[in-house]
Amino acid sequence: MSRLCSTEGLTEDQTEIIRTVRVFVEKKILPVATELEHNDEYPQEIVEGLKELGLFGLMIPEQYGGLGESLLTYALCVEEIARGWMSVSGVINTHFIVAYLLMRHGTDAQKQKYLPRMATGEVRGAFSMSEPGLGSDVAAIKTRAVKGEDGGYTIDGQKMWLTNGGTSNLIAVLTKSDEGAASVYKNLTTFLIEKEVGYGETAPGLTIPGKIDKMGYKGVDTTEAVFTGHRVSADQILGGAPGKGFYQMMDGVEVGRVNVAARACGIALRAFELAIAYAQQRETFGKQIADHQAILFRLAEMATKVEAAHAMTVKAARLKDTGQRNDVGAGMAKMLAAEYCNEVVGDSFRIHGGYGYSKEYEIERLYREAAFMLIGEGTADIQKMIIGRALLAEYKL
Repeated sequence: MSRLCSTEGLTEDQTEIIRTVRVFVEKKILPVATELEHNDEYPQEIVEGLKELGLFGLMIPEQYGGLGESLLTYALCVEEIARGWMSVSGVINTHFIVAYLLMRHGTDAQKQKYLPRMATGEVRGAFSMSEPGLGSDVAAIKTRAVKGEDGGYTIDGQKMWLTNGGTSNLIAVLTKSDEGAASVYKNLTTFLIEKEVGYGETAPGLTIPGKIDKMGYKGVDTTEAVFTGHRVSADQILGGAPGKGFYQMMDGVEVGRVNVAARACGIALRAFELAIAYAQQRETFGKQIADHQAILFRLAEMATKVEAAHAMTVKAARLKDTGQRNDVGAGMAKMLAAEYCNEVVGDSFRIHGGYGYSKEYEIERLYREAAFMLIGEGTADIQKMIIGRALLAEYKL
């Protein structure tokens, strides 16, 4: 059999891009990932390398200076990067979602203004839906944008869990705009907010507090964003018209869920690689532990889960590339990959025994990173609600 997570039907360009990313991960990420993660240090040198590879513009069309690649290519690159260090894939993902929102929903002027500079990494994106009092309950958003007599808007409120909150200079922010529609979902608007890189008051009326200290997902900056009378012109509304924010963001979240599924696959693959290598090096009772049936069976189950998660992620990415709505496919891939990732990492942790609890071993870092997959871009329970409701509609009696 071939190595795990191989993908059939790729073009020569896709194969070469993924091979290039894999080499970069082996040489530039894996040797330093654990040290940087333990120090909660931003991987600036790695990010500069990703810029040189063109990954910040991987899916941005060539007319705007990007590589014009598919979501599948992007997901496979994310899988490779997460195999090296999951936090690095987070640096790219949030940026990519903002670029995707612009590609799909931005006005021509907004595309011309931002996409060429996003392709080079000069403009770095972050996006924000969540708030301190809500997670996936988007309808409960309290951050409000009030339209003034001059046609501009004033934004007040507090947003939560911004990946790249400090290192970005463009935030796609979902607000309640109260345009008079009957549905709460049609009273939500996405604004493109420009700011300075860093912390403190990064724009008039916009404060980015310091990094949130987290159990895992270290290195990358996760922050809040506090709006106090922040003024923004109407031409910064994504797509140019208010009231479309919910549907825009849900479209972005679908590709985000494919991304999280790919991250989970990368973490799981790395955990398996560490386990099967350790099982052939560690000896007990006169033989390597891989020869004990209990360990052998565990390795077989781990590999099967890695393959299943990868296959579902590839399917979800390919379906989204056709332009179809893919909330169910993306939700299924994200749910399965996240659950299997945690199970595979847990099994790898057990195979390492006491050494798995030591910070000197890489599996300790993966153990903390895997937990984030269960909640990133919507919890498993949210995915089950989406999937279950779609199934009832499809199989309605």
